[in-house]
Amino acid sequence: MQQVPRSTNLMGHCILALFVIVLGGENYSNAFDYFREKPSYVKSCKIYEPEFTKCSTESIQILITQLAKGIPELEGIVRRLDPFIVDDIDFNQANTEAANLHAHLTNLTATGLSKLQIKESRVSKRDFGWLTTILVPKLRLEGHYQLNGRVLVLTLQGEGHMFIEIDDLAIVMRTKTKLIEKDGFTFYNITDLRAEIEIGNLRTQFDDLFGGNNKEIEKSTNESFNKNWQEFFEALRPLITETVESILFDLLHDVFLAIPASFFVEDIPTPAQFYNNKV
Repeated sequence: MQQVPRSTNLMGHCILALFVIVLGGENYSNAFDYFREKPSYVKSCKIYEPEFTKCSTESIQILITQLAKGIPELEGIVRRLDPFIVDDIDFNQANTEAANLHAHLTNLTATGLSKLQIKESRVSKRDFGWLTTILVPKLRLEGHYQLNGRVLVLTLQGEGHMFIEIDDLAIVMRTKTKLIEKDGFTFYNITDLRAEIEIGNLRTQFDDLFGGNNKEIEKSTNESFNKNWQEFFEALRPLITETVESILFDLLHDVFLAIPASFFVEDIPTPAQFYNNKV
């Protein structure tokens, strides 16, 4: 019997695999992308009924609590809530009285989001945007930093490990959404998110400031930041705000493309109904 060359066998396997994918593709397209039945932990509300804001606030809080516990279907689609892996942050603050700073944050993780509290969740009937009031009792951001510039009266240049701990982070979040439809389901597509923040306390540690060449100055600088945290926070407010916005956008954008908006708001119009009425 003539032996088939190994390369021919390999080619045959590749061709067979291609036919399986093409002809039986439905077996490969059943990976989870969104819920087609309402999960038991999603509380439905009606926007055109009284007490909607109270119902919506409870509904989103229940969702956050469930996300903290873990939702198996969303594994690999929505990032873990705690710790939450943050995309790299590249930040430039123009020359102001408080700071003139370039910062690049990488390998960043946020912990404490599992305790996030929804104080109020309002949804606009006009455009289905959100106004959400949030409290995070303690948020810790940790990762690698690069700083170059000035904060207050200090010229800073360094690179290394850092953490920022924030107590009582109060957030007013304004979110723009566009209603979209998939397979007859209405979804929120978050197009923009802006946050205003206030805090109760701030603790920071930046290792290897000034190139790590003078540990005494590095220590006294970090101590000064923590002693005068209100002034330091005001200088870093734009950077911290941008980081909070990035965290919330990445989390909520993915969640609300996986769970239909119509599961949360029973009487939400379809995109066709809503946008055609505005023409």
